Amino acid sequence: MTLTLNGVAVHVDGRPIVHEAGLTVGPGEFVGLIGPNGCGKSTLLRSAYRALRPAAGLITVEGDDLVRLSPRESARRTAVVAQEAPTELDFTVAEMVAMGRTPHKRPLDRDTPADELICAQALERVAAGHLAGRGYATLSGGEKQRVLIARALAQQSRLLLLDEPTNHLDIRHQLEILRLVRGLGISTLAALHDLNQAAAYCDRLYLMDAGRVLAGGPPEEVLTPERISQVYGVRAVRRTQLVFELKEEQ
Repeated sequence: MTLTLNGVAVHVDGRPIVHEAGLTVGPGEFVGLIGPNGCGKSTLLRSAYRALRPAAGLITVEGDDLVRLSPRESARRTAVVAQEAPTELDFTVAEMVAMGRTPHKRPLDRDTPADELICAQALERVAAGHLAGRGYATLSGGEKQRVLIARALAQQSRLLLLDEPTNHLDIRHQLEILRLVRGLGISTLAALHDLNQAAAYCDRLYLMDAGRVLAGGPPEEVLTPERISQVYGVRAVRRTQLVFELKEEQ
């Protein structure tokens, strides 16, 4: 699945936030969208999943104009894990994941054995099958993110959009989520905050500042000391550093 944004401008309450932005996510790629707070990356991402309609430009999914797709067809192609995750819903994990089947069903349709199998497989794929009977609200932050990704997988979409998927997680759960997403093999665009993690897990990066995409390409080409100084206002030095990796189970 491919996602392309070309010359996209987004206004919020009449105020321009994103200006003539362009990016591409190719089949199976994990692409990171980075930049300082307020640069417009979440706004741009929201336009890619129809939460905001662009004021100008074109967004295509597999070559089709996103605006012209029906909401159902759009949801069949694109799954979203938004930053505003629900926390107070009184649903079990199994019920949360089953919501991912909605784009494939008619109103009032009940879950079929096939739906239940797809949801169970999605939970197993994110190593959360044992949580199926738990209340979603009782889970830890990392467990909730796994469940939301499982719900996205249950949609059987081939494009995944994530807004700060590691926000508020400790370092272990951050790495678990990023490794999980990386291993899915699904075309993915994620707004990310941590530059080291973005460089370690993403195939390509797009750097935003003041509503514009300044650079795109492999992490080593985008994250230069000069660009980091320009965008973040800090001095960056390449050097040997402490690297965190998940320990393999013995």
